[in-house]
Amino acid sequence: MASGHSSSSAPHSSRGGGSDGFYRKGQEHSSRHYRSVCPLPDVCPKEPTGETRGLCDGPSVVADQHRWTIYSSKVNLPAALNDPRLAKRESDFFTKTWGLDFAETEVMPSFYLPNITKEHFAPYLQEMSQKEKIHERCRAICPNKDDPDSVSSITHNHEKARTELEQVPKIFMRPDFVLNDPVTFNAVLPWSHFSVASGKNRDASSSRLLQEKLSHYLDVVEVCIARQISLRSEAFFHAMSSQHELQDRLQKTTHAVAKLRSRMANMERVMCAGPLRALQQTLTRSNCVRLHSKLKLMAAVHQTQPTVQLLLSTSEFVGALELIATTKEVLQQELQGIHSFRHLGSQLCEMERLIDKMMVADFSTYAKSDLNRPFEEDSQVLEKDRLQSLVFGLLRQRKLDFLDIYSEEIIQAAKGIVRQSVLRTVSQIDEIDTDVVMKLPDQMRLMVFCQWFELLQDIFEHFILFLKRIKATLSVIRCVVLEVLDSSQRSRLTAEGRERTGDQEEEEEEEEERLEGHPRVGTELAYLTHEGLFISDALNEAETQAQETQQQETTRSAAMHMQARRDVYGSDSASATTESSSSREHIAMTTSALPGGLNTGLSSDDMMPSDLELGRVANNVQELLYTASDVSHDRCVKVLMARAKDGSLERLSSAEFVCLSQEVEGFVKETEELCGRRSVSLRGALQSQANRFVHRFHEERKNKLSLLLDNERWKQAEVPAEFQDLVNSIADGRITLPDRKTSGTEERKPSDYLTVDGQRYAVVGTVLLLIRIFLEYCQCVNDIPSIATDMLTRLSDFLKHFNSRSCQLVLGAGALQVVGLKTITTKNLALVSRCLQLVVHYIPIIRAHFETKLLPKQYSVLRHFDHITKDYNDHIAEISAKLVAIMDSLFEKVLLKYEVKAPMPSICFRNICKQMAKMHEAISDLLPEEQTQMLFLRINAGFKMHLKKQLSKLGVVNDGAPQHGLVVVDVAFYTENVQVLRSLERLDLNMAEIWEQKR
Repeated sequence: MASGHSSSSAPHSSRGGGSDGFYRKGQEHSSRHYRSVCPLPDVCPKEPTGETRGLCDGPSVVADQHRWTIYSSKVNLPAALNDPRLAKRESDFFTKTWGLDFAETEVMPSFYLPNITKEHFAPYLQEMSQKEKIHERCRAICPNKDDPDSVSSITHNHEKARTELEQVPKIFMRPDFVLNDPVTFNAVLPWSHFSVASGKNRDASSSRLLQEKLSHYLDVVEVCIARQISLRSEAFFHAMSSQHELQDRLQKTTHAVAKLRSRMANMERVMCAGPLRALQQTLTRSNCVRLHSKLKLMAAVHQTQPTVQLLLSTSEFVGALELIATTKEVLQQELQGIHSFRHLGSQLCEMERLIDKMMVADFSTYAKSDLNRPFEEDSQVLEKDRLQSLVFGLLRQRKLDFLDIYSEEIIQAAKGIVRQSVLRTVSQIDEIDTDVVMKLPDQMRLMVFCQWFELLQDIFEHFILFLKRIKATLSVIRCVVLEVLDSSQRSRLTAEGRERTGDQEEEEEEEEERLEGHPRVGTELAYLTHEGLFISDALNEAETQAQETQQQETTRSAAMHMQARRDVYGSDSASATTESSSSREHIAMTTSALPGGLNTGLSSDDMMPSDLELGRVANNVQELLYTASDVSHDRCVKVLMARAKDGSLERLSSAEFVCLSQEVEGFVKETEELCGRRSVSLRGALQSQANRFVHRFHEERKNKLSLLLDNERWKQAEVPAEFQDLVNSIADGRITLPDRKTSGTEERKPSDYLTVDGQRYAVVGTVLLLIRIFLEYCQCVNDIPSIATDMLTRLSDFLKHFNSRSCQLVLGAGALQVVGLKTITTKNLALVSRCLQLVVHYIPIIRAHFETKLLPKQYSVLRHFDHITKDYNDHIAEISAKLVAIMDSLFEKVLLKYEVKAPMPSICFRNICKQMAKMHEAISDLLPEEQTQMLFLRINAGFKMHLKKQLSKLGVVNDGAPQHGLVVVDVAFYTENVQVLRSLERLDLNMAEIWEQKR
């Protein structure tokens, strides 16, 4: 930019040869140092203007030699300190401020600075004085708005002008005022004043009056206009002067532009015409090459349909789909808008839909043949390569519902397995006439249990093989899905890595260009090279050639790849062998002409499912395995329910039902290990049958117990050796029924008592069978753990039934009518108490056994055993109380006749001792010593209470009188007879309590 160029924001004066209105030192210096430069508009930046200066203000030797430096400094501190002309130092030398006045010397005029006088400011003062006058005049016309007087005067003038203008009718102020309009004309010149009847004098006076009125309006408007013009006269004059200056500058600018255009025309003629012609010819050649490539591409696309048909003839669905996808992409990108191919896209879409139907049908056929083939075949997966190809093709076409087809085939195959197994088993049974019994469920119900059980085992075995075959097939499908998913993720990561690498390279290039200060190619002017081409065009041409070379290499590699594939495909079928050379050559030529070959369709993101969809398909494959397991269980449930329809499963023996439960449980566990999920349908059906079995099991044993109790005579029974062995096995921790011993074993004699943990129990025969029955309950829980809670509830009901029924028969004396007993003896009561104690002994053992079979959340049902234990203990306490009550009533009846007189011992005491001996004889062999002692202590306490009451009634006291001596003799006789009894020798009877305490 020229040094004399002035700022556009500063006002310019019309004088002084175009100098701007503000004073600048650079332009007003003395002429002996600086040359005045005429300002010239910069219409062409960075271009030479013909002056001696360059494109920019560079360093000037003439101007820089007068520049001030540190060596031009007047005051020098070392010189001031070492001045030899001074006799002594000043007193304030070290306190003075550093500057020009530090040394008292006369300032010499500078040789490098001009001598500035008042005349230098004369032009500036002269110019500014004129502007100051204009400014003062403007202030006088337009006073300051902050001045109250000026504001009031302005307001007054405005109000006066508004009042004068209000005299003018509003019609003259309207924007649409036109005298051509009749209405407006009549309003301005009212013809009613010029009527003929009024006379000529009157018309003349009216016309004159109207003329004067309009003249008055004109004067008012002219006065307002004059006032406004007077207020803005200086601005008008200044605008006119600025307009003249602007016209001068525009004229100079016009000359500069004309000169620049002339130079540009010369440059275009000399430097651009030839290179541009070369570029046009290069572009024409490039267009011809592209046209040739486009025609070759059209020829390849034209051969797509025959090639697809050839691929379909060899069942190569994936290759056909890839070729169709590539052709569609070429039609959309490279051959869009070509009239001859306007119907090819729809034809390819129709062929693609046809291929989809063919693949679905082929997959359905494969699923049928795979699931319905004989189980004797060793191969797990049928035609693995075919399956992989079909799955990949279906995934590529987003036919993600192909698993539903496989699921339907699984259901049909499962039905076929059951049907074939039943027919094969029925054909081997002569007792079943298939002509009479047509339905399969009816045929299964006619089988005996062993035949039906063998059929069930055969069905289970086939279903296990069926699930293994399905798992192997689904594993292949899952591997294909995961492989496609992994390939998609790797492709995406590779693309992201390339994108990041490209961004980094672009950033590095931009950084290098920024540091080097060179603009990017294509964003600035394109400079010509020595060959006549622009640098940017040369780079673009190089990039185009590189892309064409890369495309040719890709096409060649795709052709080789397709050629190799066709070699493989051609050897698969006999029909392709006859024309293998021509077909492979045809396919190779077709695919190689397409950009990228067939790999374009494989890597297309819009064709393959997304990662989310592929993950969902992989999960559905696993869910399909679960579904296959559920279907197998459902068909087995059908077989089970068909057998149980007439209640035959409820009538099974315990051993048979246990075998059935074990077989079903084994099948369920094996399917769980195979499929990885627990199916509940078969277990639920078995649980339902188990509940019915438990109900029947419980009712049978409860009825059996009732019959035993109703026939029980409540006498001590002998204990066979097998029951003692059973009790011993329970003591060893084996809560199961012992195995049946062979008949060859020697027979052992039964014992009188049942020994349990070192204690002898005298029991009745019902209790011995009761022990075996509750072991049967425990054995059922061992065999069928799923019925533990139900069996526990039934066992608790069974034990309650024994307790309540025994109470009714013995304490309630029901045995007198049921069995025909004459009376309920103390021996019967003691025997029942001991039997109840034996059951109470085994309740904690049964509880612990059931606790191992229950889940922690089911422990609440164990409270039934606590209630049962409490009921049994209460019953035992009631029996003990009954025994005490029997003796208590006897004491009361005998002691009422007691008289203190000789002979001694009295008859009353003899009878009491006799009854005590009988009581001891009845219970001593049944109850343990501790219980016998506690019972006799309670009996003795009752005796002392009744004796004390009788002595108080007779007036016998502990005073040493003869009657007191007689009572002491009777008491001594009683004590001696009681302590003579077995296990009561050291019993403290404390007979002193019979006497009243002296006050």
